[in-house]
Amino acid sequence: MFPGKRGKDATPLTTAAAGAEYHEPHHRMRRVTFLVALAVFAQESTWNFYESQVPPLLREHLTSAAAVGLLMGMDNLLGIFVQPWIGARSDRTRTSWGRRMPYLVVGMPLAAVLFGLIPHAASSLPLLICVMFFYALVANTFKPIAEALVPDFVAPERRSRANAAVKIASSITTIVAALLSLLLVDDHPMIAFAIPSLIMLVSIGVLGVTVRDSRSRAYRSLSEKSTDTEDPDPAPPRVRDTFVDILTDRDRSRLLLLAAIFLFGSAWASSRSLLTPYGMEALDLSRGDAGSLGLPSGVAFILAAYPAAVYAERFGRLRVMTAGMTTFAAAMLLGTVAQNAVGTMAALCVGAAGGACFLVNAVVVLWNLAPSPHVFAAYGGLYTVSWTGGGFLGPALVGAMVDVTGWPLMLLDIGLVVALSIVVVTRIGKPARRAESTLVE
Repeated sequence: MFPGKRGKDATPLTTAAAGAEYHEPHHRMRRVTFLVALAVFAQESTWNFYESQVPPLLREHLTSAAAVGLLMGMDNLLGIFVQPWIGARSDRTRTSWGRRMPYLVVGMPLAAVLFGLIPHAASSLPLLICVMFFYALVANTFKPIAEALVPDFVAPERRSRANAAVKIASSITTIVAALLSLLLVDDHPMIAFAIPSLIMLVSIGVLGVTVRDSRSRAYRSLSEKSTDTEDPDPAPPRVRDTFVDILTDRDRSRLLLLAAIFLFGSAWASSRSLLTPYGMEALDLSRGDAGSLGLPSGVAFILAAYPAAVYAERFGRLRVMTAGMTTFAAAMLLGTVAQNAVGTMAALCVGAAGGACFLVNAVVVLWNLAPSPHVFAAYGGLYTVSWTGGGFLGPALVGAMVDVTGWPLMLLDIGLVVALSIVVVTRIGKPARRAESTLVE
């Protein structure tokens, strides 16, 4: 049995004892939460701008939308393989700086430089693809690691609030990317790409000076346990072993949670990536008007994220996740009935508020079900794989449903996928629900 293996008598990390074990002063948790949110903000600033402005660069060389889409999906494909591996490697790392910071202080500056090179490589398609590949590869290597600082420092009962701050920071980047596109891209494309790179460099500079995750309670707890055993530093499980552990465990809670993340990620991605053609085909809007349908929902998500964390701590994360998913499904039904621009925007706002309840809490539940702090980053990588896998396959699945039902019923098709994810979440076992209930204030 590898370290952290869940036997039949094992309990998740989300016990009262575990909460005490990882207790940190609130001021330190708030400080670390802010710094992690800053790092995620910097990362997502480049990713959001990448998603919005790299396709036009590719279109200068390619006429096929499928080819552009395939190249833009390269980062998701790399993430499926890279993120769990690098997360597990980070869990096994031991340095005086900690197990997360060495990867961040190397990866983030390198990614910033590669991102800044993208517009300079745009004149040559092979060179552009090469820079895109290496940027996506490097950025994927540290994407799950910054967020893993949350369970390292923050007590289990406070992780939803911390993750809410991280998600809010991530959501704000969509506004930043839109402003950069609006104000700079047409006249100063090099500067527009340089600004997210600069944000990332400043962020890692602040993080590198202020954070030593070797001081986190999780890291120190692992070090203390290793000195109390004959094995001076038992190796954390490999990512393959972690997944096999989840797959073969008689308690299916973690596997069901990953399946629910995949399904809801499919619905969420579909509601974003297919929204513009839906507005054009079903609502008879122009391309510009259809593309702006989702803007108010971004604000709704930001407003709902922190309350979703507070209610989760009060009533239980799985309950709040289920309520949010149900709200999202109901919003899709509302949008199908009120099929006009105003009705669609209202439905998307309600759906975003419901989606926040899931996005803020799902990875926290997964962290809290981890058998050991040895695997926090690996579990974060598995979350990303499930979410990214849903984002990769979901639009194709919903698109196939639209081919059968027609564009006017697209939101209802998305609602059906959400309904399936609700069924999966409700089947999560009682041990996991009891474990989560110990953290309800």
